[in-house]
Order: sequence, then C-alpha cells, then structure tokens
Amino acid sequence: MNRDQIKFLAIITMTCNHIANIFLTPGTLLFEIMIDIGYFTAITMCYFLVEGYGYTHDKKKYGERLLLFGVISFIPFCLAFGMVQMNMLCTLFLCFLILKVMEMSTLKWEKWIVILILIFVSLYSDWALLAPVFTILFAKSKGNRIKTAISFGIGACLFAGFNYLSNLESMSTGSALIHALCSGIGPVVAGIIILFCYNGKKSNHAGKASKWFFYIYYPAHLLFLWAVHQLCML
Repeated sequence: MNRDQIKFLAIITMTCNHIANIFLTPGTLLFEIMIDIGYFTAITMCYFLVEGYGYTHDKKKYGERLLLFGVISFIPFCLAFGMVQMNMLCTLFLCFLILKVMEMSTLKWEKWIVILILIFVSLYSDWALLAPVFTILFAKSKGNRIKTAISFGIGACLFAGFNYLSNLESMSTGSALIHALCSGIGPVVAGIIILFCYNGKKSNHAGKASKWFFYIYYPAHLLFLWAVHQLCML
C-alpha cells in the first residue's frame, strides 16, 4: 500500500469513529465497534506527520497548513461534538512544533522544557498527551524498523492503559479491561499495516488535489455530520 491509500483508510476509520460519537448510543455493540475502528487514525497520522516532516521541502508551509486548517476546523469540531476544544489538526500542529524543537541546536534540557510545555498545551485538544508522545516515539525511532515496531507497541499500550483508567469510573474492572484491550486493536493494526504493507511511496497519481483533500475533508465532514444530526433532531 502507498502513503495515500493508508491515509484514505485512516480518514475512513476516523469517520466511523465520528459517526459513532455523533449518532450512536454509547454502550451498544455497533457504537463500540465503530469507536474502536476509529482508533486506527490518530497514531497513523502521527506516524505520517513525522515522515512528512522529514521529506517536505518547506517545513514552514507544512506547519502553516496544519495551523490554518486547525483554525478552520475549530468551529466545525465544536459544533459536531458539542464541546469547546481544539481539534486533531491543532494537536498535529503542536506535534509539528515538537518536531521543530527536537531538531533545534540548543541545550537538551531547554528543548525538553519547551516540549513539556507543548505537551501540556495538548491537554486542551483532541488526543491530548498521547499524540505528542506518539510523535516523539516515531521521531526517535525513524529509520529503524524494530524501534518503530516497539513505538507502535508502546503507543497501543499507552492508549489502552488510558482507556482502562478512564473506564474504571463507570465499569467493573473486567469490563474496563475488555474495553481497553479492544481500544488497542486500532493502533496495533496501524502498526501492522505500516510495517508490513506500506511501500514507503506516495500514489503515482497523487497531486496537489490529493494533498489538499486530506486537509479539507476534516472540517468538511464534521460540518456535514453536524448538519445531518441537526436535521435528524427536527
């Protein structure tokens, strides 16, 4: 599979997760399946953010695109999910800044102070804490297949652990553990596909339209889902 095929798979799984959150009843089997399918996306996008950061010819424009569409997506995200919070593109922009700081030639402790501040800021965004940690793991393991596999494993365990702790408040220990294990399937599948199916190339037919599609789709699909939900409520 090429890069664009995996990204298309990621936005499909993300859409499944968003449909579940907006339209389905929590606790139902279909809700849980679609929610867990969507957990494939975040860790995948963090991986490709690190990869894209390495091969892009203009890092400044790359960061500006993430920030621009993060701002554009703010209202659609808040409308769709009924909360005031930064969206995933904002989180990816914070992750982009972390990568910028990591490559700066300053004292090591100074860099990590700034990185910790950026991780703290992510608390107010989607995939708080986890996306920055995924990004750091992939940046540290870049170019090493075994380390990348370990990074995916750590990412899956971290997410399952967070899921387990959050579910303990409303579930029995056994149910929380089952939900946590299921939540880790998405990141594990992402790792398997990227490690064993990804050919390291972009689509032969990919152009500017394809690049912009991934940015435009995010706010567009959120607005569409919100509008459909509002019509269903009439």
